[in-house]
Amino acid sequence: MSTVDPGEHVAQRDRPSGEDAPSVNGASGLNGHAVNGSGAATNGKPHSKEDKRTVAELAELRRLVAREAYEAERARGDHLGGSRGWTIAISSLLLVALLLRVYGLKHGLPFAYNVDEQAHFLPRAIGMFGHGGNPDYFVNPPAFTYLVHLVLAVAYGGREGVYQAYIDNPIGVWTLARATAALTGVLGVFLLWRAGIRLFGRPAAFLAAGVLTFCFLAVFYSHQALNDVPTLAPIALALWGAAGLLIGDSRRDWLLAGLGLGLACSTKYTGGIVALPIIAVAVHRARADGLEPVVAGLLWAGLASGLAFLIGNPYALLTPGDFIDDLIHQQTASSDEIGKLGLTQTNGWIYYLQVSGWGIGWIPSILAVVGAVYLFLRDRMRFWFLVPAPVLYILFMGSNVRFFGRWLLPVAPMIALLAGIGALAVATWVLRSPVKARTPKVLAVLFVILCGQGIVYSVHSSRTLSQKDTREVARDWMFENVPAGVKIVLEPIVPSAWIIPSGEGEVGRFGGGQWVKFPVGKSRIDPKTGSFTKDPKGVLVSVEDFQRVLRPDLIERYQNGGFCLVVVGSTQRGRAEAEPNEVPDALRYYKELEKNSQAIFRVTPYGDEKKKVGFSFDWSFTYFPLDYERPGPEITVYRLNNGENPNGKCGNGTGPLSSLVSKKDLADVKTGGGVQQDPAATGSDTAVDDVKTGDSPTELQ
Repeated sequence: MSTVDPGEHVAQRDRPSGEDAPSVNGASGLNGHAVNGSGAATNGKPHSKEDKRTVAELAELRRLVAREAYEAERARGDHLGGSRGWTIAISSLLLVALLLRVYGLKHGLPFAYNVDEQAHFLPRAIGMFGHGGNPDYFVNPPAFTYLVHLVLAVAYGGREGVYQAYIDNPIGVWTLARATAALTGVLGVFLLWRAGIRLFGRPAAFLAAGVLTFCFLAVFYSHQALNDVPTLAPIALALWGAAGLLIGDSRRDWLLAGLGLGLACSTKYTGGIVALPIIAVAVHRARADGLEPVVAGLLWAGLASGLAFLIGNPYALLTPGDFIDDLIHQQTASSDEIGKLGLTQTNGWIYYLQVSGWGIGWIPSILAVVGAVYLFLRDRMRFWFLVPAPVLYILFMGSNVRFFGRWLLPVAPMIALLAGIGALAVATWVLRSPVKARTPKVLAVLFVILCGQGIVYSVHSSRTLSQKDTREVARDWMFENVPAGVKIVLEPIVPSAWIIPSGEGEVGRFGGGQWVKFPVGKSRIDPKTGSFTKDPKGVLVSVEDFQRVLRPDLIERYQNGGFCLVVVGSTQRGRAEAEPNEVPDALRYYKELEKNSQAIFRVTPYGDEKKKVGFSFDWSFTYFPLDYERPGPEITVYRLNNGENPNGKCGNGTGPLSSLVSKKDLADVKTGGGVQQDPAATGSDTAVDDVKTGDSPTELQ
């Protein structure tokens, strides 16, 4: 009696065309020899015991592929009106994905408040119009930078057009760069849909595409000109090509897989995780077809991957020393335990599991585990294809000492696919029928269950970003109420250009800042050690280290210098409050500030002003909690008084703010059109240059 699964005959007779179901031919035979159902070679030659075991394994693979072809054909049926219905469904989903990613795209502009967005991709894309194609920077791979550079060149006609556009309408230039990231995010959803069809059929593919469409992290970071979301498209492309190799041996699929891998690595280094599915499929093809065709396929994939990587990062080959140095710098930065005050998570593995829950969705994450178990029990090929990548990725990323939610995005497509098949597996178990589990009504219910959390938080995110940023609200208030020339202390919560007049109502004071800013960027306190340095010029202080050099006696220095307005942001103060034992001097500084001042302005990002979300390097910058109504930190402007300091120049804290402007500063404004800042006034807002070398912070209190 033949041992072939009955479904194979149905699949052979009515096999669907295209990618809607697998092809049986690609998995049959060993080195060109056909295999029958009983495991005997058709050429009549007897096999050795070892050969028979190998042929039996191949026969099992053949039966598995045939059975899945049969199940895919049955599941396909006329659900959603056949191919036309599915086209309408995925087109609608892509339209929703696009709307979510472009609504609120102009948030914060003309200021890019995300430090990475402000410093890396768009500025370097513009810079390359002046100094050529070498980005001179490889901490982040430059493929997205090159893409933005190309988009700008097409949109504005080259160097002069881009420069003029950035001068005349920087908001438009920033919006175009962000739109580029958003569109690549939509492309990633489409490519995941195609990969899902090849892996599991249209129902699971649609559910997976829905998870990625409403993935909170993907939606939020589509609103910024960063490389995180653009990496999803080549990752999905690699999965699409590699998935085709599970059911066939097309050179095109080897090339697609390699192309996706190379582009993913040249967009974000961690995108290289998609190499694991390609390795898994190579092992599968070696078992099905022998080693020789697999080596040939890997050579094609390697060639495509290498060319794609060099297209996206050519100077990795042209300037290898710079490339390697920046890679080392990147790894060193991710292992810096001191640099991220306020990062209270200590277990990276638990952290990334939690990020999957709130950043992708708790139900999709749980069902992804169900899907992994289901594949382990029913489909080992696809288990090894999908499951090792996210598991090993989380193990590796969680072993670092610095971690952020958006770093999980490279494995979001795999988690989405596992969630889709996990949802169908549960529905099949409940309904006792794979066909019933794939009917339109059941799929609609599964879609809502899988995507419900993502829908709520992604819509909330885009709506929040469409509102006026608290930093913009505070800036408007200050330009309206704080006279030019007033001395201020501004925490490092905004770019340095924030104090430079730029609006229509601010014309006439170009050439300098609106106010005199407390000298920033240097300190005699070394934030790494907490001790005073011997260098009389002090050391540079980064935004991340600002809280480490604060101390209560700075308040007296402000008073003596006439710096009577202090602008405080929760994204700075919150770092100290999150780790009070790390920076006790900073907490005493804020206590001394409140003791010697009154708050004259406050703006919060929350719908209820009494609400307060604790500091988080994820939620404080992505505004995930539903308490947020607008983007930005909570900002408070304090007006200092002299307190118990008889030498202070801030008075009793009353009277018009114009009384705080010195005659010299008023003269500078009238003659120069603005207030020239101290050269050190960039970066973090602190400077300690009036203490003796060798003193310690405690000796000054």
